[in-house]
Amino acid sequence: MQVQPSAAAVSSIGRKQAAAPQSDIKPTVFRILFAISLVHLLNDTIQSVIPAILPILKDSMGLNYMQSGVIVFALNMTSSVMQPMIGLYADKKPTPMMLPLGMGLTCIGVLGLALAPNYALILLSVLFVGLGSAIFHPESSRVAYMAAGSRRGLAQSIFQVGGNSGQALASVMTALVFAPLGQFGAIWFTLVAGLGIVVQLTVARWYGGYMAANPPVQRSGAVRTMSPARKKQITFAVSMLLFLIFARSWYSMGISTYYPFFLMEKFGIKLEQAQIYIFLFSAAGVFGTFLGGPLSDKFGRRNLIFFSMLGTAPLALLLPYADPFWTHVILLVNGFILLSSFSVTVVYAQELLPGKVGMVSGLTIGLAFGLGALGAVALGGMIDRLQLTPVMQMISFLPLLGLFTFFLPSDKTIRQWTEEASS
Repeated sequence: MQVQPSAAAVSSIGRKQAAAPQSDIKPTVFRILFAISLVHLLNDTIQSVIPAILPILKDSMGLNYMQSGVIVFALNMTSSVMQPMIGLYADKKPTPMMLPLGMGLTCIGVLGLALAPNYALILLSVLFVGLGSAIFHPESSRVAYMAAGSRRGLAQSIFQVGGNSGQALASVMTALVFAPLGQFGAIWFTLVAGLGIVVQLTVARWYGGYMAANPPVQRSGAVRTMSPARKKQITFAVSMLLFLIFARSWYSMGISTYYPFFLMEKFGIKLEQAQIYIFLFSAAGVFGTFLGGPLSDKFGRRNLIFFSMLGTAPLALLLPYADPFWTHVILLVNGFILLSSFSVTVVYAQELLPGKVGMVSGLTIGLAFGLGALGAVALGGMIDRLQLTPVMQMISFLPLLGLFTFFLPSDKTIRQWTEEASS
């Protein structure tokens, strides 16, 4: 006699079948994560070298602070404006060969930077570097997401640490390469870009194989079932997050771009010595970025973002008045605290906008640089009008904007929104 299963048993089987795809989690592919992190290091070293060599370009081409800021603006705005667009396109049509293409454009830009005889060609070269970076970040974030398996927080930290390490190395490269060799020293970075192309070709092959084995599944997105009120709440949360990223980026850009000038003027030191201070800030940020993800898992993402901003504020207010010793200490501590939220804001945005990895990367990473670029131009214009010291004192108040973190939804609220959308 055939026994019919009970309603409870059928319900249990249905739940197990529904959970089956989630239990089939891919393993973490560390070789790809480390490869993409290495290229992130190479890419961001090249990108960060440009603002780091501004003192050299300023002297050799007779630029004012506003023109120096426009160079940073051209670099970062190209990257930021294009990144969300490329990310949105990649969400719909992933293209593995965009990875080596992006590094190829960066290589062209670096070559032009080394050979450019005038300001206009410097700007053109910088645009190529910015475009290469715009292509790199969304697709590389997608690769990190695919290679993560069940360890997406760790994967994002590995990927972002590569970029922050590159930013930290930029000040050292300036001291070791550009100070003795001048503008032409950029020619050595064509080798860096060439190495990036080789690694990206390997990653692109893995990416293509992964996509062939795991074709994207069409699913009804949460946005289509979301109420207008919920859409408004999420839009406000994303806008507030971008505002906080703006404040963090503007402060960080002010330190990395103009603080060397301030140190040279205040302490009477050379560029090579000033870059050591900036290296401490950036290097500490590498550790902050890596530890920020695990700390946010334990203490909450919004709490970590709040700590990152307001924890920086007291020492930031003291920094313009500190002596050489305490300037070292403050930059070291604040670099760690401020950049501890770098990877966290990416993960927080991914949870706000699930299923939009490329666009989220473009907004949180690309827009961060773009907003920093706007800050660089604005700060340059302010310095030309108000002098260097007052402006450095003014930007020390930017971390206080972290108070607006209170307007972000809590981690628990975001989980509830996700559960409601998927139910």
